[in-house]
Amino acid sequence: MKVFKTGAVAAAVVALALTATACGGSSTSGKAEGGETGGAKKDKVVIGIKFDQPGVGLKTPEGTFTGFDVDVATYVAKELGYQPDQIEFKQAISAQRETLIANGDVKFIVASYSITDKRKEKVDFAGPYFLAHQDLLVRADESTITKAEDLNKKKLCSVTGSTSAQNVKKTLAPEADLLELQGYSECLTGLENKTVDALTTDNSILAGFAAQEKNKGKFKLTGLSLSNENYGIGLKKGDKELQTKINAALKKMASDGAWEAAVTKNFGPAGYKSEPAPQITEGS
Repeated sequence: MKVFKTGAVAAAVVALALTATACGGSSTSGKAEGGETGGAKKDKVVIGIKFDQPGVGLKTPEGTFTGFDVDVATYVAKELGYQPDQIEFKQAISAQRETLIANGDVKFIVASYSITDKRKEKVDFAGPYFLAHQDLLVRADESTITKAEDLNKKKLCSVTGSTSAQNVKKTLAPEADLLELQGYSECLTGLENKTVDALTTDNSILAGFAAQEKNKGKFKLTGLSLSNENYGIGLKKGDKELQTKINAALKKMASDGAWEAAVTKNFGPAGYKSEPAPQITEGS
């Protein structure tokens, strides 16, 4: 009798397993591209941002993230179905942004990423979502730098891979002594220590640095508009579906007041006056 009972139990187990398989009971089957799991919670999404740009994209000593780009990225991720606790922010250094996208290390990048024809050869953009202008940050007591040409024979700092550095060196002040570093914080230290005479990048980024409590009264923007910088969200080339979804999220953010609220929160303390939310042009 023991042998008979054991065989019956084994047969019943096999029958139950076959029934479960026939019903499609696998916990991993049906997982959609992009992290969707058939009605279940989505997986995390990895988004590239800057870690060293106060007011734009900053990782604090406590490990939290703040800035306008962070708010935009969080809003877009929400519209794609991700909650804040499902977002992993990854540092996107200027010179590495295209590589991060091409390698699939990030889903998309929101990192003061100016849309240019050269970059569009390697990646696609959604947006633009912000219009900035290149400017100069100098020491508060600086009086000899009032226009771009004044940078000739002076020490200028910017970040490797940025459009701002190339714009100055090629067209605005070809005789400037250009120093390119990995981050704007290093440039700011040089400006404070008088090893460089000016820092150049977008006025939104410069305003963020100038507005920091530790920097108040030390620096000033010259108020120049040396270029137009349309910030876009970078994504893998050819991903039209994601591009369309992000564009829809950006339009919604501008229309429901969230975009203006993010501008006020992140740039207001510096008295920075932003342009209105730009019209979406990429992918149209």
